[in-house]
Amino acid sequence: MNKAVTEGLVLTPPRFEDGLGVWSRGDGTPGTDTYDGDADAALVAADADFADCLELQKTETTQRLRYMGQTPLQAGCYLRVTARVKAISGAFPTVRVGAYAAQAGGAALAGVLTTGPEVTLDGYGSVETVSAIIGSGSRTGVDMPWGLTASYAHVGIDITGPNGGIIRVDDIEVEDVTAFFHRVLMDWVDVRDYGAVGDGVTDDADAFEAADLAAGGRELLVPAGTYYLSRTVTLNTPARFEGTVVMPADKRLALTRNFNLPAYIDAFGDEVEGFKRAFQALINFSDHDSLDMGGRRIDLSEPIDMQATVGNQTSFQIRRVVRNGQFYLQSSAAWDDVQVTSTASYNPLIPDRLTNVANVANVPVGALVEGTGVGREVYVKSVNTGAQQVTLSQPLWGASGSQTYTFTRFQYALDFSGFTVLDKFALESVEVQCNSRGSAILLAPEGRLFHVRDCSITKPKDRGITSIGRGCQDLHIDRCQFRSSEETLASTVRTSVAFNVNGNDAKIRDNRFARFRHSGIMGGTHHLIVGNHWFQGDETNDGPRLAGIALTKPNTVTSITGNYCDNSFIELTNEHDAAPEFSSEFAFGALSITGNIFLAGDVATHFSFIVLKPYGPDHFIQGLSVTGNIFRTFNGNIDRVEKIDDSIASLDKTRFRRIHFDSNTFNGVNVPVSNPVIEQFEENTAQSVWNLDFSERFPFGGRSRRVTSVVADAPLLNASSSQVFASPIAQGETGASGAEVQLTWPEPLSGRVVVTARIDNPN
Repeated sequence: MNKAVTEGLVLTPPRFEDGLGVWSRGDGTPGTDTYDGDADAALVAADADFADCLELQKTETTQRLRYMGQTPLQAGCYLRVTARVKAISGAFPTVRVGAYAAQAGGAALAGVLTTGPEVTLDGYGSVETVSAIIGSGSRTGVDMPWGLTASYAHVGIDITGPNGGIIRVDDIEVEDVTAFFHRVLMDWVDVRDYGAVGDGVTDDADAFEAADLAAGGRELLVPAGTYYLSRTVTLNTPARFEGTVVMPADKRLALTRNFNLPAYIDAFGDEVEGFKRAFQALINFSDHDSLDMGGRRIDLSEPIDMQATVGNQTSFQIRRVVRNGQFYLQSSAAWDDVQVTSTASYNPLIPDRLTNVANVANVPVGALVEGTGVGREVYVKSVNTGAQQVTLSQPLWGASGSQTYTFTRFQYALDFSGFTVLDKFALESVEVQCNSRGSAILLAPEGRLFHVRDCSITKPKDRGITSIGRGCQDLHIDRCQFRSSEETLASTVRTSVAFNVNGNDAKIRDNRFARFRHSGIMGGTHHLIVGNHWFQGDETNDGPRLAGIALTKPNTVTSITGNYCDNSFIELTNEHDAAPEFSSEFAFGALSITGNIFLAGDVATHFSFIVLKPYGPDHFIQGLSVTGNIFRTFNGNIDRVEKIDDSIASLDKTRFRRIHFDSNTFNGVNVPVSNPVIEQFEENTAQSVWNLDFSERFPFGGRSRRVTSVVADAPLLNASSSQVFASPIAQGETGASGAEVQLTWPEPLSGRVVVTARIDNPN
């Protein structure tokens, strides 16, 4: 690159023989004295070494010779000023290149070096060359680095040393030597050429922006060094970092043309800091909707507070994605759970609140709440220190009054709880390798459409994905693997949970959950749970198992379809209800369990795959469909596939409505249940009243609420063995359990009938 050629810049001053009126004795600025007619100066023609030249007698301590014209300076351009001199007589002086650094308005640029290397003349008639390079960048070989503020120069020489000597000066030359520092056909721009210093102290923000502006599509090079940027900087060209940058926490670096994690790691020289800065830019700039981690592994020694990383945003509702990388938790005390116990009061009329909380300031937001009458996966959503109140993620089913609660705050690799609202955020093809040290993802208190897809959450110590509020509204978990850190433990002593949901409309699809205490605890309604495999077995023979998926809204409006439920069960409860007794709400149900595979081995005979557990009395089932499933056990049979856990309360079986439990396959199950039940009964002795017992075949210990058909499939005979054509009066809900059907005939009869009975009414 040569600006004199490419842009027609006039660099070299005119010859001395053209007149001395443009050559100043001062700094070269307008109005200073010139050498025209000066007694100390004379033009010499036909010098043997120089041809025409200028002869000067030194009469000042520092005698200057400056061209009064403006030698232009441009960022990224380097100029070499050269003068050849020789001593003629008298004392030998010292000579150096000197220049005046002018800003755009002509004022002197303070604080910059304005002289070059000195040469002392030591013989008469001996020609010496003095030179110096002027440029914007502080680079090796640049004698006068002036940065970006200098606009032009008045170039020349200084003569120092003893007075009285006479020297001759050949015409001063200025040439573009940018090629000394750049490749001739370079495809990059060096930030040093635009004034960047890289000492970690000098503010290089202006230099970065100027270099970026000048790049014109070329790559921006940040050479070795530490570059301090005092403010937010946006680079619109690809940047290559050999050095690193440092910035205040609230300032941002936007790499708009190579926005990826490897670039940020190179820029900041640290994986964690690089990720934080990249995420900060992702949230604050609109140029990109996703951050590619480039397959990089980030070693974490402490949780990342994602909101604090961003700093200036507490609510964000625009789609953003982080993809293609791994977080690896290192051993550190920062992962230790924080546990606080405190007394508090609970009023079911204020279902989401604990009041009069002692030492409330010590209760951490996001802590798991445990105590008498507290359901599973209840968390601290917020804390009001002044009011001594804690807002809960879910109501408490049986905690009226005051008691002592335990608050346990797990530590999460990616902690989004500092956001008040976070919408439309996705993690894609990301692994959180927890190494049994910490938990994986903590959602914001509020938000919609958080999406985790094609991810792996491996060995979380406590939790995989946790919602402490309704930041799980429309939660999507797709094609992910969750692997527990408690695989070798008996299921009943495990404590880890893969995920929980408080909001509505979750979509849990095509995932694999391995040996957690629970795969999912799901509040809210209108969920789709499709194509997953969860297994929670252990090595205990005839051992108990726990819920794989627990739905905590009794009228859940949920479809569970095409899953593989392995050594666990589906549980429907109302444990997140401040008034768990039935009042006027919808009953247990609005649940479809269709086309699933249920498998269990080495379990106790009382194990069941579908469990309903009411936490208050008078509830019933309304709208339950269990169809097209395969139930299978090995290494021992189970009694039945369904049951009511009545350890707290039972269901009102006289009110069952709209229950479909049919077209299922049973293997290793002692009692295959269905609704309706089609059963054959035979009476060998003529009786006018037949009592038919359906209790073994009805699901959930239901009652025979309806008899939909009675068909004789063999002759009905009276006491004299004559065939009788008669229809009985069929009465359901008879017998001690209400599970019998009573057939009353017009006379005593014997024979065989097929009876269809149901445990429900249609309305």
